[in-house]
Formats: sequence, C-alpha cells, structure tokens
Amino acid sequence: MYQSDEVENKITQLRKGILELALLSALYRNTHYGYSLVKELTLSGAIELKEGTIYPILARLAKDGLVQTKWVESNQGPPRKYYTLTAAGRATCEALDAEFRRLVQLVGAAGQAAAGQDRDADESMKPINIGKPKP
Repeated sequence: MYQSDEVENKITQLRKGILELALLSALYRNTHYGYSLVKELTLSGAIELKEGTIYPILARLAKDGLVQTKWVESNQGPPRKYYTLTAAGRATCEALDAEFRRLVQLVGAAGQAAAGQDRDADESMKPINIGKPKP
C-alpha cells in the first residue's frame, strides 16, 4: 500500500516514541546489553529492529540520566555494555507507560465511537419495509 511521505513521517515519529518506551520497559524488568534488547523487543516478530536503531536512543537516555551503563566481561567475546534504569528512569518509564495506556484507551474508544456511528448510519440507510410483512 502506498503512503505519502507525510504519513510515513508521522509513522516514524510515532515508532520512535513508542520504541523509547519499549526500551525503558524492557530495562525496567531486566538489565540488558544492546543485542539482548533487540532480541527481546523482536521476540514477537511484530517488528524488525537492528542494534543500530536502539543505540542512539540508549545514548540519549544515558545522557538524560534515565539509564546507567556498565561494561561487563563476557565469556563469549569482547566486554558488553549493560544498560540499567536509574531511579529517574524507572519513574519516567512508569509515567510514560501510564500515559501510553491512556492514549491507547482514547484511540480505542474513539474507534469504537466511530464504528458505532458508522453502524448507526448504516442502520438509518437501510430501506424500510412498508408493505406486507414477509411470511
């Protein structure tokens, strides 16, 4: 399906905000290194994601004091940079999650209202049987 550049830009912006919340949420539950975050976020298969996509977000979260990092030696290669939420990161995650859930509820309710209006419009557009009742 073809989408205008404007719609594509809106989708990109929406994904960026939600991806930040997804990263915070994953880190809320566990400490992760970059690749383990990608694996967790793509586990459902709903989205494709590469490490290069998340590192700028993680760097910004660290700069903002929401995430702290620690290098840990690995048995499977070079040391890994692990990411953990700070107290501020946990509080931010909770606030963003609550707001996200309210927005999802808003969109769902608006969609149901619109569907109900469409249904009402469909009902009002049906022909009325004025003749004899059908046997």
